[in-house]
Amino acid sequence: MPVKGRFAPSPSGRMHLGNLFSFLLAWLSARSRGGSMVLRIEDLDLVRCQPAYAWQLMEDLEWLGLDWDEGGDSAASWQSNRGNLYASSFDRLTARGLTYPCFCSRIQRLNEAPHIHEVSPSCPCALLTAEEAAEKAKEKVPSYRVRVPHKVITFTDWLQGNYTQDLWTDCGDFPIKRSDGAWAYQLAVVVDDAAMGVTQVVRGRDLLSSTPRQLWLYEALGLTAPEFYHVPLLLAPDGRRLAKRDADLDMGVLRQRYTPQELTGILAKMAGQRETAAPVTAQELAGDFNWSKVPREDIPVEPALLA
Repeated sequence: MPVKGRFAPSPSGRMHLGNLFSFLLAWLSARSRGGSMVLRIEDLDLVRCQPAYAWQLMEDLEWLGLDWDEGGDSAASWQSNRGNLYASSFDRLTARGLTYPCFCSRIQRLNEAPHIHEVSPSCPCALLTAEEAAEKAKEKVPSYRVRVPHKVITFTDWLQGNYTQDLWTDCGDFPIKRSDGAWAYQLAVVVDDAAMGVTQVVRGRDLLSSTPRQLWLYEALGLTAPEFYHVPLLLAPDGRRLAKRDADLDMGVLRQRYTPQELTGILAKMAGQRETAAPVTAQELAGDFNWSKVPREDIPVEPALLA
């Protein structure tokens, strides 16, 4: 089967070194097998995401030598333009009785962000009758959740190995539509990867725990799931992960310090593909890319890079 990978950045700020690490591995994995790449702009949150960041990240990827075959400047590849697809899938789930309105607080919803591993209990709103929900809706616009079954899902991550999660006890019913009308990440990413024909997803290991619920959504919607590779995160010397909000080694800084070949060499060493950080192009790396050399655990960034 032809390999089709993807870049799926959120344009909420300038990309940082950790983003580049994941994107380089995604690109190498697909290109080393003669595959293609699609660039999807994940701008579901219209408050935080800005078109200017999207255009900048495209230019940054091109500067590094990471190209794509589909998407990018195509409006159809921006999630903000794909709401009809999410609505159709939502309606299919609703027709099967798998969704319900949720009136929980914003704080509780924030605790269910994809990168947070603490588990929230199943939502009490699942027990509301239709009449009770209609009464609550007069005072507050609800979000919507899906009802998960008592089901244990095990899958093989091609870097991290086997991973198991009990949807009922480890996850609980999860949001798929926010109260402001925005579609949730878990639904959108499943619908988009399936619609775009993505066969291989390479992303940070902070999203490993999200994968079982996404696999369940693939099954519930009758869609074919891709294979998954969850790569290590890059950590600052104090142990925190690099983040856009901290402007840690963002592309504005990196492009002032390094050439594309120098930066790719640094990333290649972190990814176990080279013994040294000697300058190299992405195209040169693709010739002998090997997943078995990629570390599984998170990688501390050398202090010299943060100076």
